[in-house]
Amino acid sequence: MSELSERKQLILQSVVVEYVAGAEPVGSELLTQKYDLGVRSATVRNELAELSELGYLAQPHTSAGRVPSDQGYRYFVDHIVLFQDPTSEDKSLVHSVTKEKLVLHTMLQNTAAMLSRMTRLMTAATTLSHPALTVRSVLLSALSSERALIVVVLSNGHVENRLVEVPAGVTLGDVGIANEKLGAATANESLAAISRLKPEPTGSHALDRLIATVSAALRGISHDLSKGKVLIEGEEYLFGQPEFQRETEPVQSLLNELHSTEGPVSSMLAAAAPKPAATIGSENPTEALRNFTMIRHTFTVHGDPAGTIALIGPTRMKYDAAIPMLQYTAEALSQTLDQILP
Repeated sequence: MSELSERKQLILQSVVVEYVAGAEPVGSELLTQKYDLGVRSATVRNELAELSELGYLAQPHTSAGRVPSDQGYRYFVDHIVLFQDPTSEDKSLVHSVTKEKLVLHTMLQNTAAMLSRMTRLMTAATTLSHPALTVRSVLLSALSSERALIVVVLSNGHVENRLVEVPAGVTLGDVGIANEKLGAATANESLAAISRLKPEPTGSHALDRLIATVSAALRGISHDLSKGKVLIEGEEYLFGQPEFQRETEPVQSLLNELHSTEGPVSSMLAAAAPKPAATIGSENPTEALRNFTMIRHTFTVHGDPAGTIALIGPTRMKYDAAIPMLQYTAEALSQTLDQILP
């Protein structure tokens, strides 16, 4: 990527700012009138032409102004952008959501919805779904003579619940023994180990049936969590962008990809990003994301990755505000998880 002169950087910055704000190609006359570039319109036109030849700008039509290319946005993000710290009001709003001591799934969903409203972008979030995640605890609670609730807490703070049918003849004493045996068999074990869980028989028919029922449910939980789940909030903000109001197919294709647990978008979300990582347009590994930018950031529990939260919008996005806002939110999530998990 070429190193740009100070003037070219200023012109590229001006084109990005204007195009992000107006979603219309930017011409030399507008730049000359609005910005103190220190040169005449003809010089600006020459600079725009050179930036286009270098690949930083594109011209949708021969007589139209310029728009930033993916390469132009990349240069802007890496070399030009001045990040805006979240306002005190925004910070208070983030903390009002992330400080709620809820189970991770609910906290993450509430945070994603809040982040979408603040940035006017779509938010995707996921807890890490790696088989190496360990089980902190398993608790079986009898709800009636016919039903019981299994509560599984993972090392990344995620809580999973399952209702199971209680076999006939099971007593409260059997439930207590089952808790002891399952707790000993699952504590600090990985999801991969839980998927192979087959406890030894106890000699009691009713107790063995109960343990077998709960073990099967635990194997199902392990399978589901290993596939991963993606939370999505703010789809309406993508559909509302000028780029996609007439042609909604790119947004629909992206949503279909996000709902796939084994696609490249899910793989991107699962990849660690200890600081904000932006992939812009053609940099993305899947066609479904080629019209979009994804900015993702990992949140942690006691320094260990717990999941990822990401902002997704058109390549024409306010990078200066979106990147710091995402980073602040991910760090707030990490701080809360550190406090509520041992």
